[in-house]
Amino acid sequence: MSNIHFEKIALIGIGLIGSSLARVIRREGLAGSIAIATRSAETLKRAEELGLGDSYTTDNAEAVGDSDLVIVSVPVGSSGLVALEIADNLKSGAIVTDVGSTKASVIAQMQPALPTSVHFIPGHPLAGTEYSGPDAGFAELFTNRWCILTPLPETDPEALAKLAAFWEACGSRVDRMDPQHHDLVLAIVSHLPHLIAYNIVGTASDLEQVTKSEVIKYSASGFRDFTRLASSDPTMWRDVCLNNKDAILEMLGRFSEDLASLQRSIRWGDGDALFELFTRTRAVRRGIIEAGQEVDAPDFGRQAAVSRTGSN
Repeated sequence: MSNIHFEKIALIGIGLIGSSLARVIRREGLAGSIAIATRSAETLKRAEELGLGDSYTTDNAEAVGDSDLVIVSVPVGSSGLVALEIADNLKSGAIVTDVGSTKASVIAQMQPALPTSVHFIPGHPLAGTEYSGPDAGFAELFTNRWCILTPLPETDPEALAKLAAFWEACGSRVDRMDPQHHDLVLAIVSHLPHLIAYNIVGTASDLEQVTKSEVIKYSASGFRDFTRLASSDPTMWRDVCLNNKDAILEMLGRFSEDLASLQRSIRWGDGDALFELFTRTRAVRRGIIEAGQEVDAPDFGRQAAVSRTGSN
């Protein structure tokens, strides 16, 4: 059992991240009680059937009462509304954090609504799968994955240290980053790859001269992996695009320039340029494996993840 312990943790949103948190909090003994809130009565009922918490409600304000740690796991576009709903019911000294993939917009939405008597520390665990909902979670989701905290200038160091220790107890490696820098980094390592995947899969589905059955029947591993990304939660990714617009547009511009350069290399038969690019990018893959963020196995190492999710 971890030395980090909260009397009560409130989880607002019980999808992949929220339900994985519920499982690891229970496993590691990180809370005396877990309060779960979600706007969907059906989702809430499923969370209760799975035994993910100790109390269940569709009222966010009710869930956060007396909570020492509140974790908001909703699409980033809903962050401001949640902050408004819970503001008057937050316990003085409570830590309020989130798991959103954009940080500057979440801060802009949540900070004005939250009382100064709480410690608001935005966060983002870099962990996920293409699945969603309370059944999708598993306690090992955060193991050896980075969680980036983007504290504000006035953030209390003791509260920050406690939140960092919580994420470490969940299995994460914790780093701290400026919110704007976070959004730029995530635009290239997460947001742009998803947008490219959505676009490629959309292009394939639009090709009238290729029937849908042929796209599915003959899909090679490259296309299959794009479809995995492109099957991610549409609400979440819509909100990411709308809330990290500037950084995403910057990265899309760079990508478009590089794509044009690749197009020229192919058009003019510049084999040296193609070989140099493919060699350089291959090294990036090796670096990710060496950093422990991937395993060197076929299918991007997903067989290990499948066996974990199947054990819930």
